[in-house]
Amino acid sequence: MTSPTAAFADRTVLRVGYGALQLERLHDRRDEALALLRHAVELGVDHVDTAEFYGFGFANDVIREALRPEDDVLVVTKVGADPDPGGPLPLRLAQRPEQLRASVEDNLRSLGLDRLPVVNLRRLDSGPGLRPEGDQVVGLDDQLAVMTALRDEGKIGAIGLSSVTLDVLRRALPAGIVCVQNAYSLVSRDDEELLRLCAAEGIAWVPFFPLGGAFPGLPKATEEPAVHAAAESLGVTPAQIGLAWLLHHAPNVLLIPGTADAAHLEANMAAGRITLDTATLAALDAVESRSHDVPLG
Repeated sequence: MTSPTAAFADRTVLRVGYGALQLERLHDRRDEALALLRHAVELGVDHVDTAEFYGFGFANDVIREALRPEDDVLVVTKVGADPDPGGPLPLRLAQRPEQLRASVEDNLRSLGLDRLPVVNLRRLDSGPGLRPEGDQVVGLDDQLAVMTALRDEGKIGAIGLSSVTLDVLRRALPAGIVCVQNAYSLVSRDDEELLRLCAAEGIAWVPFFPLGGAFPGLPKATEEPAVHAAAESLGVTPAQIGLAWLLHHAPNVLLIPGTADAAHLEANMAAGRITLDTATLAALDAVESRSHDVPLG
């Protein structure tokens, strides 16, 4: 049985939280979005991952209205990109120091907070997605300088990193990093050494795309025969097995699966209570890992 909780930013949280990206699917059904987030809190969710560019501010707006101080939910946001409603993608990179500061201010305003408990600097050095070009290629030291200044000013509580390499994390450690968000799943385990460093340093490992398959051509954990066999044996879904494997794999793993559906939310939370025996874990560990490092631009 895995521990149901883990350390995160000087707190102890339930290891399964909620990622707010999918809330934008309820943009025209705001009451449903609010009810879903309230249901997450009722189920025990005590950390939520969001960003100003999720639904052009919709996710943050819903979080601001739905969460109450007494819920004591740790709100984690990210900077490094901004909403771009008229662009070819719904976001544009915003990596320069002045853009990072402006993004923090935007998140403070939309969330209605005086201080953002945790802010992830999304670097885009690795994993699937965009790559910085031109004036968006910014040195780590310059970015950490503004992030630590914002922390010193009390606008940020703690600093995390996202889409980074092992070298970048090593260089950033003196700044006091509390979490790393990278693309990682049963079928895409490129960052095993990075995960081990996080565990050794007491840094939370928060995988996004935890089931793989975020973009066409990328492997999906839910398509693996070993995952289906485990799911059938335990009477759960393949997605739940993929999430449960992550929790069993390392004690510092925290999950932030997203959904716009209440039943799916409940299934995600239930994955945190699944026990995988030694034989099942061995079969899952033997699944081939394929690269997820697919730049889109």
